[in-house]
Amino acid sequence: MELRRVKGQSLVEFSLIVPILILLVIGMAEFGRALMTKNILTGAAREAVRRAAVEQLPAVGKTIGETRGYEVLNSAGMGSASLIVTPAVNTHDPVTATVTYDFPLVLVGFIPGLDNSTITLTTTTTMRWEW
Repeated sequence: MELRRVKGQSLVEFSLIVPILILLVIGMAEFGRALMTKNILTGAAREAVRRAAVEQLPAVGKTIGETRGYEVLNSAGMGSASLIVTPAVNTHDPVTATVTYDFPLVLVGFIPGLDNSTITLTTTTTMRWEW
Protein backbone atom coordinates (compact mmCIF):
# COMPACT_ATOMS: atom_id res chain seq x y z
CA MET A 1 0.00 0.00 0.00
CA GLU A 2 1.01 3.47 -0.60
CA LEU A 3 2.07 5.39 2.53
CA ARG A 4 -0.07 8.40 1.63
CA ARG A 5 -3.28 6.30 1.55
CA VAL A 6 -2.53 4.78 4.97
CA LYS A 7 -2.04 8.23 6.51
CA GLY A 8 -5.37 9.36 5.13
CA GLN A 9 -7.10 6.29 6.53
CA SER A 10 -5.70 6.97 10.01
CA LEU A 11 -6.83 10.57 9.84
CA VAL A 12 -10.39 9.54 8.94
CA GLU A 13 -10.50 6.95 11.75
CA PHE A 14 -9.16 9.47 14.24
CA SER A 15 -11.72 12.10 13.21
CA LEU A 16 -14.56 9.58 13.65
CA ILE A 17 -13.44 8.39 17.11
CA VAL A 18 -12.44 11.71 18.76
CA PRO A 19 -16.01 13.11 19.14
CA ILE A 20 -17.13 9.88 20.81
CA LEU A 21 -14.19 9.97 23.20
CA ILE A 22 -14.84 13.62 24.06
CA LEU A 23 -18.49 12.87 24.82
CA LEU A 24 -17.47 9.95 27.04
CA VAL A 25 -15.01 12.09 29.02
CA ILE A 26 -17.53 14.91 29.44
CA GLY A 27 -20.23 12.42 30.45
CA MET A 28 -17.96 10.93 33.11
CA ALA A 29 -17.14 14.39 34.46
CA GLU A 30 -20.86 15.34 34.65
CA PHE A 31 -21.66 12.04 36.37
CA GLY A 32 -18.88 12.68 38.90
CA ARG A 33 -20.19 16.18 39.61
CA ALA A 34 -23.74 14.82 40.03
CA LEU A 35 -22.53 12.10 42.40
CA MET A 36 -20.59 14.63 44.49
CA THR A 37 -23.64 16.91 44.63
CA LYS A 38 -25.88 14.01 45.69
CA ASN A 39 -23.40 13.22 48.47
CA ILE A 40 -23.53 16.82 49.72
CA LEU A 41 -27.35 16.73 49.68
CA THR A 42 -27.33 13.49 51.67
CA GLY A 43 -24.97 15.04 54.21
CA ALA A 44 -27.23 18.07 54.60
CA ALA A 45 -30.29 15.84 55.09
CA ARG A 46 -28.43 13.78 57.70
CA GLU A 47 -27.32 16.86 59.60
CA ALA A 48 -30.84 18.31 59.53
CA VAL A 49 -32.59 15.13 60.65
CA ARG A 50 -30.04 14.49 63.40
CA ARG A 51 -30.52 17.96 64.87
CA ALA A 52 -34.30 17.60 64.67
CA ALA A 53 -34.28 14.12 66.21
CA VAL A 54 -32.44 15.07 69.39
CA GLU A 55 -34.69 18.01 70.33
CA GLN A 56 -37.33 17.56 73.02
CA LEU A 57 -39.96 19.62 71.22
CA PRO A 58 -40.77 18.65 67.62
CA ALA A 59 -41.50 22.23 66.46
CA VAL A 60 -38.15 23.47 67.83
CA GLY A 61 -36.38 20.46 66.31
CA LYS A 62 -37.89 21.21 62.90
CA THR A 63 -36.58 24.79 63.00
CA ILE A 64 -33.14 23.83 64.31
CA GLY A 65 -32.88 20.96 61.83
CA GLU A 66 -33.76 23.15 58.86
CA THR A 67 -31.31 25.81 60.03
CA ARG A 68 -28.49 23.25 60.26
CA GLY A 69 -29.38 21.70 56.89
CA TYR A 70 -29.34 25.08 55.16
CA GLU A 71 -25.98 25.88 56.79
CA VAL A 72 -24.50 22.79 55.15
CA LEU A 73 -26.13 23.56 51.80
CA ASN A 74 -25.03 27.21 51.85
CA SER A 75 -21.44 26.27 52.71
CA ALA A 76 -21.43 24.04 49.60
CA GLY A 77 -22.92 26.78 47.39
CA MET A 78 -26.32 25.08 47.03
CA GLY A 79 -28.49 27.63 48.78
CA SER A 80 -31.21 27.22 46.16
CA ALA A 81 -31.92 23.66 47.32
CA SER A 82 -35.23 22.90 48.99
CA LEU A 83 -35.09 21.35 52.48
CA ILE A 84 -38.16 20.02 54.28
CA VAL A 85 -37.95 18.58 57.80
CA THR A 86 -41.00 16.62 58.95
CA PRO A 87 -40.95 16.35 62.76
CA ALA A 88 -42.17 13.40 64.80
CA VAL A 89 -45.68 13.56 66.26
CA ASN A 90 -45.40 10.69 68.75
CA THR A 91 -42.41 9.17 70.49
CA HIS A 92 -42.19 6.27 68.04
CA ASP A 93 -42.59 8.34 64.89
CA PRO A 94 -39.58 9.07 62.69
CA VAL A 95 -38.17 12.48 61.83
CA THR A 96 -37.67 12.90 58.08
CA ALA A 97 -35.60 15.39 56.08
CA THR A 98 -35.96 15.69 52.30
CA VAL A 99 -33.59 17.76 50.18
CA THR A 100 -34.30 18.57 46.52
CA TYR A 101 -31.89 20.36 44.18
CA ASP A 102 -31.97 21.21 40.47
CA PHE A 103 -28.51 20.13 39.34
CA PRO A 104 -27.35 22.21 36.34
CA LEU A 105 -25.61 20.41 33.49
CA VAL A 106 -22.69 22.77 32.90
CA LEU A 107 -20.23 20.78 30.83
CA VAL A 108 -22.72 19.66 28.17
CA GLY A 109 -23.93 23.17 27.34
CA PHE A 110 -22.29 23.11 23.92
CA ILE A 111 -24.48 20.19 22.80
CA PRO A 112 -27.63 21.43 21.00
CA GLY A 113 -30.78 20.76 23.00
CA LEU A 114 -29.00 20.51 26.35
CA ASP A 115 -28.40 24.22 27.05
CA ASN A 116 -29.55 25.23 30.52
CA SER A 117 -30.68 21.68 31.29
CA THR A 118 -31.08 20.52 34.87
CA ILE A 119 -31.56 17.20 36.61
CA THR A 120 -33.58 17.09 39.84
CA LEU A 121 -31.65 15.34 42.60
CA THR A 122 -33.60 14.29 45.71
CA THR A 123 -32.51 12.58 48.90
CA THR A 124 -34.46 11.62 52.01
CA THR A 125 -33.14 10.70 55.44
CA THR A 126 -35.20 9.26 58.30
CA MET A 127 -34.24 8.91 61.95
CA ARG A 128 -36.17 7.93 65.06
CA TRP A 129 -37.09 10.76 67.43
CA GLU A 130 -34.96 10.32 70.57
CA TRP A 131 -37.42 11.60 73.15
